[in-house]
Amino acid sequence: MPIARNLILSALLSTAFASSALAQSCGGDLGAFLEGVKAEAVAKGIPAEVADRALSGARIDPKVLSRDRAQGVFKQTFLEFSQRTVSQARLDIGRQKLKQYADVFARAEQEFGVPPGVIAAFWAMETDFGAVQGDFSTRNALVTLAHDCRRPELFRPQLLALIEMVQHGDLDPATSTGAWAGEIGQVQMLPEDIIAYGVDGDGDGHVNVKQSSPDAILTAAKFIQSLGFRAGEPWIQEVTLPADLPWEKSGLGNEVPASEWFAMGVTPRDGDTTSGALPAALVLPQGRNGPAFLTYPNFNIYLEWNQSFIYTTSAAYFATRLMGAPAYQKGNPDTGLDDAGMRALQTKLQSVGHDVGKVDGILGSGTRRAVQKEQARLGLPADGWPTQELLQAL
Repeated sequence: MPIARNLILSALLSTAFASSALAQSCGGDLGAFLEGVKAEAVAKGIPAEVADRALSGARIDPKVLSRDRAQGVFKQTFLEFSQRTVSQARLDIGRQKLKQYADVFARAEQEFGVPPGVIAAFWAMETDFGAVQGDFSTRNALVTLAHDCRRPELFRPQLLALIEMVQHGDLDPATSTGAWAGEIGQVQMLPEDIIAYGVDGDGDGHVNVKQSSPDAILTAAKFIQSLGFRAGEPWIQEVTLPADLPWEKSGLGNEVPASEWFAMGVTPRDGDTTSGALPAALVLPQGRNGPAFLTYPNFNIYLEWNQSFIYTTSAAYFATRLMGAPAYQKGNPDTGLDDAGMRALQTKLQSVGHDVGKVDGILGSGTRRAVQKEQARLGLPADGWPTQELLQAL
């Protein structure tokens, strides 16, 4: 899922960059723009001939601009998305990869504290273990997005980092391909992150996250560690629920010690209650009658990787499956709203003062919070899952 990496680009803003008149330049004649990029690269110590080689033949790619303008968030439910992405075929391949690269995964966990399943799940979700890495010219994608005046402060540093990768011999600007937003390799990382966290896993003197699985695995592990992953702690745990929970306490952002959930009758399916001292949120992707999970502090790294709740919950669940957990209990979720119903609900929520963001039919975090508040006000189970009953009550 290449667009996933684009969702965390907001974290890459640089105050120093924003204060530079040169760095802010965008648009206009492409040749003049590229000369400005070259001058900035040379000022950073990169030889002029390297910058010339990296930028030679660069062009604007209209398809990149089209994807950037049109990107959206899928509208599938958790059950729909997770069952498609966490397929038996992917689980089988994932377990085979864990065996094939067992020594590399062991090194990743020893050096960076990240379990094999966490890395392998991202590897699968992003590129099907390297099989689908994207066919956009990485150089042209970053030139296009840096030249475009919509978000140059996000992409120009990535273009400069790409030139640095060329200097290191880690990228061929003429042939390297990846995602439309400039992500590269088997776990879809941006050039700045590859430079900062790149690990030469196969000992050839280069960081090649596109062709070398050991490089990709270890680089991903180091990057995940940088996002705050805490070694030896869980990230998500499937639970079963009593019928009489205070549902208004559920949802991300409502963390309490896991022991409090256990005391209320929330029961881990694996029987493991040793994480009782950790803060945990009860997440109900499709309401109280669907799958239920406790999320722990390590779940935050998934939200750093991708801000989509459905993607992150699916990726976290995928990691537990690769580490031996059984398939979740589907339950019997209440029927949700179709696109028209969601838009009608969002419009109504907005009219009564809730900030749901754009009326787009997508069940984002703002809409979930508003739904939960209105459910509580109306005396409905406040599990954050929008239903026809709620829409009619409003």
